[in-house]
Amino acid sequence: MNILILGSGGREHALAWKLAQSKKVSKIFIGPGNAGTINSGTNIKLDPGNFREVREAVLSKAINMVIVGPEAPLVDGIHDFFLADSELRHIPVVGPDKSAARLEGSKDFAKGFLSRHSIPTAAYRSFDLSSLNEVRPFLKTLKPPYVIKADGLAAGKGVLIIEDILEAEKEVGAMLNGKFGSAGKKVVIEQFLKGIEVSVFVITDGNSYKLLPEAKDYKRIGEGDTGLNTGGMGAVSPVPFADQSFLEKVKKRIIDPTMKGLSDEDIVYKGFIFFGLINVDGDPYVIEYNARLGDPESEVMIPRIKSDLFELIEGVANGNLNERVIEIDPRSVTTVMLVSGGYPGDYKKGLPITGLDKTGDSVIFHAGTTVSEQGVKTSGGRVIAVSSYGNSMKDALAKSYRNASQIKFDGIYFRKDIGFDL
Repeated sequence: MNILILGSGGREHALAWKLAQSKKVSKIFIGPGNAGTINSGTNIKLDPGNFREVREAVLSKAINMVIVGPEAPLVDGIHDFFLADSELRHIPVVGPDKSAARLEGSKDFAKGFLSRHSIPTAAYRSFDLSSLNEVRPFLKTLKPPYVIKADGLAAGKGVLIIEDILEAEKEVGAMLNGKFGSAGKKVVIEQFLKGIEVSVFVITDGNSYKLLPEAKDYKRIGEGDTGLNTGGMGAVSPVPFADQSFLEKVKKRIIDPTMKGLSDEDIVYKGFIFFGLINVDGDPYVIEYNARLGDPESEVMIPRIKSDLFELIEGVANGNLNERVIEIDPRSVTTVMLVSGGYPGDYKKGLPITGLDKTGDSVIFHAGTTVSEQGVKTSGGRVIAVSSYGNSMKDALAKSYRNASQIKFDGIYFRKDIGFDL
């Protein structure tokens, strides 16, 4: 079985690392990959958003299965592209089709779906330019802070939490007038929920599903969860408050109704579903759906899957996931993300990285790296995820921090308080 993993981040490196351990997998190709993925497979120079390039790679490398890492190709319909091509349609794509990917691709669709199926979520209303004059009356029905979301994909920048009603109204106007391009043609305003967040994941073949390890990530750049939002500065799994009782509520109130809702709406979903949840006084609410695995959650969640991950992915492709078994490692895994100075704003690229050979008791997942004759260099804002196992979260974090301090590049920064609120 030859597999192509689309993407270039820590999530894709974690997938390649785990799938390379399967006896059923012959070759792994990663497009475009990074300096770390070459240790688990072969990198292919391609743009995951250019479906013609993907097609060419699949046919030339005799690929038997495609696993889509990032959200944009899914929302843009790569699954549908394969189904419409006579030479590709027999090749399974692990990731939902365009209709199912609307759960992530449109906040308005997702909130409507949650409403239709009575799944707990914050009260909301959607607006476009024609209803701009109704924004302030609606804001007045809410207590600050106000949560404002661009409807479409905005590279992680499309969610704002604002205290002042006038500023909130101004931001809605800016979004509807093109601040985030077509992603902001529609805007969702919702009630702010106070609680603690957790990420829950399932893999599904469209009929049955398997629950994967939960995780908690840390989005803000600054310690104590301050400063700008990022793609994620670290993560932990398991999550102490997500005990059996809480996860049973998640299953009954959120996952099962989601699966039934998809079926009732004739949406066939094949792949991973990410439930971004918030625990409000012991009750789970949905903040968002994602149509793929999270990052950096993948760098703690995937290492906790003890059994063969390919068995589950093959179950999705063959439609017999219910016959597959998943075994979870009871140990804690934590990851600390090393980022470039200036991130999430402007930062330098092409900085040499040293010390990667001094991190023996951690698993190093590359996120924004490239390799040349001169060695490994930075190529993104989030550069390296240092993941570690431990008998407790504290033990795992101690290892991750010890090894994070061994890695050097100019301007390196990482949060020193991952797990502080647990």
